[in-house]
Amino acid sequence: MAQECQMQYEPVAEIGGGAYGTVYKARDLQSGKFVALKSVRVQRDQDGVPLSTLREVTLLKQLEQFDHPNIVKLMDVCATIRTDQEIRVTLVFEHVDQDLKTYLEKAPAPGLPACRIQDLMKQLLSGLSFLHANRIVHRDLKPENILVTSRGQVKLADFGLARIYSCHMALTPVVVTLWYRAPEVLLLSTYATPVDIWSTGCIFAEMFRRKPLFCGDSEMSQLGKIFDFIGLPPEDEWPTAVTVPRCTFASPSPRPVGDYVPEMDPQGAALLREMLTFNPLRRISAQKALEHPYFTEMV
Repeated sequence: MAQECQMQYEPVAEIGGGAYGTVYKARDLQSGKFVALKSVRVQRDQDGVPLSTLREVTLLKQLEQFDHPNIVKLMDVCATIRTDQEIRVTLVFEHVDQDLKTYLEKAPAPGLPACRIQDLMKQLLSGLSFLHANRIVHRDLKPENILVTSRGQVKLADFGLARIYSCHMALTPVVVTLWYRAPEVLLLSTYATPVDIWSTGCIFAEMFRRKPLFCGDSEMSQLGKIFDFIGLPPEDEWPTAVTVPRCTFASPSPRPVGDYVPEMDPQGAALLREMLTFNPLRRISAQKALEHPYFTEMV
C-alpha cells in the first residue's frame, strides 16, 4: 500500500486478489467508514510520470461530481514512487460488501425472481449509459465487477481502469476470463462502447441461468461457442482487418434463446438478441436498451 494511504486508511481484511493486485477492505481513520483499497503498479514514462494513468484517474475523479447512484465512488488516490521505473497507485473506493457473482450464488433455488433480474438490469444499464455518455468504456464487465449493496443497489466498479491495468499486465502473468468478451475483442478488431453491451448481455443471461453463457477456454473456443448461439455472421459483416478468416468456423444457424435461457420471457429474449448482435454498429446501446419493451412493459 502507498505510504500516504497507510496513514489514513487501516486495512481490516483482504477481500480479493487477482491479475491486478490485492484488494483490501480498510477503515478510513478520519471518517470511520469502510473503504476498498486497490493498488496497481504503473510503469513511468521517460519523464518519470505515468501520464496515461494520471489521465484515467483524473477522468474517474471528474465523474464524482455527478454522484450517479449506479457508479461506485472513487474517494481518493494515493501514489508512491517505488523505483525509477515504477509508481504504485492506490485507488480508494467506497466499500460494498458483495459483487453480483456472490449475490447470484446466495440466491436460493430456483434463483432470482424475474422482476428482481429486471430491476438489476435496469440499474446496470443506467450506470453503463452514464459511463458511455461520458466516453468511458468499461472493457472488463463481468459479475465480479458489478457490486450489489445490501439494499439491492447496483454499482459498477473497475470502470475506466482497463488502461491503467494494462501497464500492470506487462509486469504480471495475467489470466483474464474470456467469457464476457465481445467478438470484436476476441478477433482483435477495433472496438468501442458496444463491447460493454455484449458483456452485459452475457451477464443478463447468467442471471437466469446461474452459470455463464459462453465458457470458452481460448479465443477460438469462445468464438465457436458464441457462433453456436448467434449463428455464423454473414461475410459482409466479418471485420476485414483481422487475421482469423470467417471460414475457420462452422456455419451453424442461430439457436432459439429458449435453448440456452428457458426461463427468460419473450421480451427479455428479444433484448438479449439485440445485445448479442455480432456487428457492434447494430448492437443496441445502453440508452436504447433502457427504452426496450422489456423494461417498459411489466414482467
